[in-house]
Amino acid sequence: MPAPQVILTLSCPDKHGIVAAVSTFLFQQGCNIIDAQQYGDLATGVFFMRVGFDVGQNGATVESVTEKFAAIADQFGMNWTMRARDRNKRVMILVSKFDHCLADLIYRWRAGELAMDVTAIVSNHPQDIYDNIDFRGLPFHYLPVTKQTKLEQETQIWSLVKETQTDVVVLARYMQVLSDGLSAKLAGRCINIHHSFLPGFKGASPYTQAYTRGVKLIGATAHYVTSDLDEGPIIEQDVERITHRDTPEDLVRKGRDIERRVLSRALRLHLEDKVILNGRKTVVFAD
Repeated sequence: MPAPQVILTLSCPDKHGIVAAVSTFLFQQGCNIIDAQQYGDLATGVFFMRVGFDVGQNGATVESVTEKFAAIADQFGMNWTMRARDRNKRVMILVSKFDHCLADLIYRWRAGELAMDVTAIVSNHPQDIYDNIDFRGLPFHYLPVTKQTKLEQETQIWSLVKETQTDVVVLARYMQVLSDGLSAKLAGRCINIHHSFLPGFKGASPYTQAYTRGVKLIGATAHYVTSDLDEGPIIEQDVERITHRDTPEDLVRKGRDIERRVLSRALRLHLEDKVILNGRKTVVFAD
């Protein structure tokens, strides 16, 4: 039986001896390092590290290694996580009328491209508008919202997050602005796809604005949600070149393709513990 694999991520004030302390600790616990990436931010003086290792010697377990590592973390003032690779993160997807990102995530999940457990699909529109999506085995929650009921609806969302033990909330073109309160509760674990290459054309019709300005590139941005609208730490971006022959409808079509791939890449990076917050930015240990 293969040894359990574990992912350790950490950030802390940069100082001598961090890598040595981590690697020595893992060696003493009988763990074998499979992959290690690190980065020291000279501007902020913060050190970041992601280590993949297996557990299986000297009687060590994932639980015992996690418990004992706390002493190392305290010594260096680390913010850290340690997760068994086979424990999928639990994901809730929020969506509005535009369903292309939702359909793509469900497809990739069923195809085994996204290692996650889907806890719920939540929409402010009824399920019958999603004729092309197969929701088999996926709990669907219709939570309508108005300006007057926003607080009540968000209370329902937060209750669902807690009841389902959701780790990550994905806004798959969920066209509602989360309140400051809910954004704070989901800090660092709520991913949004923005239909523009941020910073850029903001508002309800970015592709029409881009068309009017005659841009030559369009894009999309996946970022963590914060109380500052569309200003959260960026995880992933992509662009596509266009020409004067492209109509606003062409831009929408191409934009949806970009949104799908950017959101799925950002979510996969988060699911694999490859993203660490660095103030208003992120450190991404990509493949």
